[in-house]
Amino acid sequence: MPALLSPSVATASALPDPQGTAAMAVSFQNLGRSFGTGHGAHTVLREVSFDVQAGEIVALLGPSGCGKSTLLRAVAGLDTPSTGAVTINGTAVSGIDSRCAVAFQEPRLLPWKSIAGNVAIGVPAGANAARTREVVERLVGLVGLSEFAGHRPREVSGGMAQRASLARALARNPGVLLLDEPFGALDALTRITMQDLLLDVHQAEPTTVLLVTHDVDEALQLADHIILLGPDGTGAPGATIVRTVEVPGPRPRDRASTALAGLRSSLLASLGVNGH
Repeated sequence: MPALLSPSVATASALPDPQGTAAMAVSFQNLGRSFGTGHGAHTVLREVSFDVQAGEIVALLGPSGCGKSTLLRAVAGLDTPSTGAVTINGTAVSGIDSRCAVAFQEPRLLPWKSIAGNVAIGVPAGANAARTREVVERLVGLVGLSEFAGHRPREVSGGMAQRASLARALARNPGVLLLDEPFGALDALTRITMQDLLLDVHQAEPTTVLLVTHDVDEALQLADHIILLGPDGTGAPGATIVRTVEVPGPRPRDRASTALAGLRSSLLASLGVNGH
């Protein structure tokens, strides 16, 4: 495994030139999603409404199966809500949306392309060869993969492949960056490094970020707001918003700070996890 990337590496000089789409606002309006029909219908989401301001980082937190990834897919236009709508800067999402970039839980790299080649896929169409090469080199270096740029996905670890997936998403300079547990496959120390890296990237190029995570500490470290999804106790099918939390304090936050300890315990209790 390569040496860990120091957070100090992630400076503005190491980022792609800010020439892409400005951060965009996202709005969920009474969104619901069901699969199947009749007695076989399964409701995943119900009456989800909230707004994400341009440039915010919002974490979607909740138990497995509560529809967090389904929300991301709706923003990207990869899935169609059964009810309600998603808008980006006031325009309804009605198909695959070029204003968004997605890094999924699985890297989803093309096995026949190198790491650099996979990152290059994210560069917007129309960029010349020199510009594409510059963006790819900077982003591959930014995520600590310069020594592996020529390797195929099967020749690197799962965590390294996930870093390449994040670099590919960033290459688009998206108005909305959708992250579906992008650090879940990483070891604990590399995960912390990548969290810091994401904050450095966001500070230099403040796109709007929607982050799906199961990790309360990750949500508290990264997010401006946390949306907690789950059953609301009424017996109605499907998950909805059960709690919205504004995370206090500017980023970057001290992971050892006691200021967030009470909020951490409260969120864990909301998820059904009792502390000791």
